[in-house]
Amino acid sequence: MGKESRQRRAAWRLPRYRRPCSAGWTGPKTTTTSRSSTRGGKQLAKQRISDDAEGFAQLTALLIEHGDCADAPIPVAIETSRGLLVSCLRATGRPVYAINPLAVARYRDRHSVARKKSDAVDAAALANILRTDMAAHWPLPADSELVQAIAVLARAQQDAVWDRGQALNKLRSQLREFYPAILEAFADHKHGLYAREARAILVVAPTPTAAAKLTRRRLQSLLKQAGRVRGIQAEADRLHEVFQRDYLHQAPQVEETLGQQTSALLRRLNTACLNADQLEEATTQAFEKHPDAAIIRSFPGLGSLTGSRVLAEIGDDRSRFSSASSLKAYAGSAPVTRASGKSCKVMSRKVKNQRLAAVGYVWAFVSLTKSPGARAHYDRRRRAGDRHVAAQRNLCNRFMGMLFHCLQHGQAYDETQAFPNQLPEAHSTAAA
Repeated sequence: MGKESRQRRAAWRLPRYRRPCSAGWTGPKTTTTSRSSTRGGKQLAKQRISDDAEGFAQLTALLIEHGDCADAPIPVAIETSRGLLVSCLRATGRPVYAINPLAVARYRDRHSVARKKSDAVDAAALANILRTDMAAHWPLPADSELVQAIAVLARAQQDAVWDRGQALNKLRSQLREFYPAILEAFADHKHGLYAREARAILVVAPTPTAAAKLTRRRLQSLLKQAGRVRGIQAEADRLHEVFQRDYLHQAPQVEETLGQQTSALLRRLNTACLNADQLEEATTQAFEKHPDAAIIRSFPGLGSLTGSRVLAEIGDDRSRFSSASSLKAYAGSAPVTRASGKSCKVMSRKVKNQRLAAVGYVWAFVSLTKSPGARAHYDRRRRAGDRHVAAQRNLCNRFMGMLFHCLQHGQAYDETQAFPNQLPEAHSTAAA
């Protein structure tokens, strides 16, 4: 939703064994209450409320007026799973259903083909979703407070990593326009321009003219400031030789302004790096406090950071996924079949948890060097005709099933049970 904080929609319905009743909330200052029967729904009340403490008090009072109680709280349907309103509703103990806005639009078209849209219409659509198809939707999981905190940190850290990559790409693109010397100097470096040495040099020499004026002693000092402890003199000599080569230059005034822009991009990159490092430390510390941390870290390819990302997305509510297939579909590792008549296609899943799918790819990739069974499974899929991404997705799909089993039974990962009777390709060839 583009206006999530200002445009929220919710709907409520009492359990079937009580007098059927439903209510819908849309946008700031809008609440709708309706009565339902076996044949349809009838509106009981309509009220506009704000999405602050006063509005929440009005909302709870309206629900109590229409039969809400602690023993049988009225379920809530809303188009978002985040925000203060959702958090306060979950704190009351009532089931909260986060309905995809696309699904709400499809339900809205069932009642009108004119494609009309308003807050009241959306509230009615949400109310009818729970009134007719509650069993087809899942409420928000009852995750612990620690898991919710880990989710905040893990997602923020992942966003910081993405921001860091974006800032690095912009800086590299900028340097290609006027500063080929710095690109050549760190072309073979493990971290490239992300290296601390490169960023330290760019701080004092944002232009190629300034870099050419750096002495060997000054370069040694910069390398020490960046944290380098070995081969400082040799590295300083190499950098000095690179910066003294002949390169094409922009006009002096243009080069100076490009250097100022480079300094601005460098500050953004340094901030993103600092945020990613600090959030990583906070995320891993919170993750280690969770009782599921030992089980998750027992899997090959999962460390404290990647494990915290997995835990943040799947939570610790054991009833959230009814089976391993549900978890696989949520992670996007399970394929989708489209069959009609004689046509049958198996495709990768597009609708998924993008964050869990991203960490799943990293998980499967790292496991290739940590688990002989995982490597053998990957090689077998490649020989069967799968491309690299498809084989890794298949391996991730298998790991997701193992993770579901281990968490449900409180067991750590066991290589002999995970991949029985499987040997790496090299060992199999030698045995043959």
